[in-house]
Amino acid sequence: MHLMRAYVRNLHLRGLSILLALLCSGISETSSAMPVFARQYDMTCAACHAAFPRLNAFGEQFRENNFRLPNWREKTTVDTKDDMLALPKFPPLAIRAQAFVQGRQGREINDSYTGFTDNNAEFDFQAPYLIKLLSSAPLSDHLTYYFYGIFAEKGTNGESIIEDAWFRHDDAFGTKIATQLGQFQVSDLMFPRETRMTFQDFMAYRFAGITYDRGVIFDRRFGPVSLALGAVNGNGIEQNFNINSPGFQRPDKMFDNDTRKNIFGRIGTAVGPLHLGLFGLSGEQKSRNNVLDPLGTTAGTRDTDKRILGVDVSGVIAGKSHWFAQALWNRWDGYLDSNPAKNYRWFGAFAGVDYIHSERWVFSMLYNFADAQDLENTGTVYEGININTLTLTASYYFMRNVKGVVEIAGDFQKETASYTAHPTKEGYILVGIDTAF
Repeated sequence: MHLMRAYVRNLHLRGLSILLALLCSGISETSSAMPVFARQYDMTCAACHAAFPRLNAFGEQFRENNFRLPNWREKTTVDTKDDMLALPKFPPLAIRAQAFVQGRQGREINDSYTGFTDNNAEFDFQAPYLIKLLSSAPLSDHLTYYFYGIFAEKGTNGESIIEDAWFRHDDAFGTKIATQLGQFQVSDLMFPRETRMTFQDFMAYRFAGITYDRGVIFDRRFGPVSLALGAVNGNGIEQNFNINSPGFQRPDKMFDNDTRKNIFGRIGTAVGPLHLGLFGLSGEQKSRNNVLDPLGTTAGTRDTDKRILGVDVSGVIAGKSHWFAQALWNRWDGYLDSNPAKNYRWFGAFAGVDYIHSERWVFSMLYNFADAQDLENTGTVYEGININTLTLTASYYFMRNVKGVVEIAGDFQKETASYTAHPTKEGYILVGIDTAF
């Protein structure tokens, strides 16, 4: 009751992703919805979506055709009288903006993880929470580009970052193998974080480090079976390193600094009403220097092995309820410098359902669970992998591209004495708005 009273007292505003997720699903599920497509083809967002960002059958076909209709040249490009040139009639841009208010239990921990600070905002105006510029267009009969840049996110103003940014060819060298090169989320092979219906994230993907990275993906469909293989640098999209340092004024950078790429793949198929997938990743990551830095937040010098095995399953009930579940088994060999001979295993999972009640109302539920296993009692921040939350969300569509959200998250993980683990509950209640245009 105390928790519910705190929730009611501290209502919170947040918006969900409603950008027309026309780039949802498959390899490019990472893409946020693009109102620019509705403008390009003079059609409503409902043509491709049962409820945003959920695709209907037509939307799935649009995706399979590399995000273009058969008449894409006539509808979207200038008539240059040159078959070797496809220029959009107008800059293919869209804007996404979010604002919310949040009441929460979580408190700020000081940098040394030895206690709470005096900062404790139980009621917080988070507006704007996100301002994003998106763009996508076909460049040829087979080549498409997509990118989005963030102008402001989570209160950080005055800087920008590019997250998704890739080129995709849907029939490389006539082999029917699609090739995607650029920045993307590895986890988009399973369930895209960008198009989830809840404000709460798919936490297992973040813990496992399979979100944004730079690399390439090859994928092909064989009847009911889809196969995808890829490689990424394995160190995210924000790092770069000097070449020939300490030479004077060298012009180039490298984006990777370990000895090999992270190799991953997924095989998926449909068995009756079920969609099943098996995911695997093998690669390297830097160790954590928890000798000089007991918290383990500082990178070590060793390249250590990383393995992930994942299973995903999803389905639809009566055309209304879209359910999904993901499990990830992780192994980080020799990850902590204090005990380089030890291999650390941990498990993460989530499951959810989105119920499309009507064109105005959608109700969602998401359960997040993770067990730190071998990383428990290490005194590092990786004890905090433990999570046990349930999130309930109601989305109301004022317009096809304007959505209001109310979300309540309950935290069932026990509090700990260690400030690196779970020293405070993380429940919240939020109310918000999300729009794309």
